Amino acid sequence: MSQPAKTSPRASSAPDAPESSAGTRAAAQRLKMRRELATAAMELFATKGYEATTVDEIAATAGVARRTFFRHFRSKEEAIFPDHDDTLIRAEAVLDVAPAHEHPLDTVCRGIKEVMKMYAASPAVSVERYRLTREVPALREREIASVARYERLFTRYLLAHFDETDHHDGNDDPLLAEVAASAVVTAHNHVLRRWLRAGGQGDVEAQLDHAFSIVRKTFGTGIGAGRSLSPAPSAPAAVRTEGEVLVAVARTDAPLDEVMRTIEEALRPR
Repeated sequence: MSQPAKTSPRASSAPDAPESSAGTRAAAQRLKMRRELATAAMELFATKGYEATTVDEIAATAGVARRTFFRHFRSKEEAIFPDHDDTLIRAEAVLDVAPAHEHPLDTVCRGIKEVMKMYAASPAVSVERYRLTREVPALREREIASVARYERLFTRYLLAHFDETDHHDGNDDPLLAEVAASAVVTAHNHVLRRWLRAGGQGDVEAQLDHAFSIVRKTFGTGIGAGRSLSPAPSAPAAVRTEGEVLVAVARTDAPLDEVMRTIEEALRPR
């Protein structure tokens, strides 16, 4: 009787790649459709006005059926912000894979840069959307709700470095974490609005880095109790001299031979 053919691990895992590729293509197609619907909505809002524009008209302008619109958005005001869901996912991914040595406030600043990248990718669209949100209360409320989602994400992240239930006199960590998260979001939004009012001109990343440096200077020293702020893995030891005393600080997992070489180098006569 013949034996059944064996399937190698490589063969059994082969379908994963096409499935992953298909998922990526589906996500890209979904985002493309959302952006097309958003473009149609913005054009109609600008020409007809927000109140006079219907979902049917937005769908028709985008060349799709009404039911397709509602597969992507729940309302016409939501259609003006097609990228926020995906950007929130990317921002959360930045937090999830943050290196252990990175200050949590720096991680949050990197996370919210994903939001700025979204706006900076299409300056003309972003400027027009900003104009519309200033004119239409419903759109402005939708934008405020989107901003609140980012703020909650970053607040949760910073609070994770403290015992948020440990409220007692002298322990301001939970308060500091929440205020710092709000400060990062506020700094980002201040720079973003200034850039949009300038027509999307200027080095917005440099402006954002400057704003974040102010936030770090104000809040950075009090955050990070739950995370090691040792030197990065690429630096096995940091040394400094204090008079005739050499002080070395090393990671507990740093290779001993590398630490010793760093100390020997520091002790050599200059």
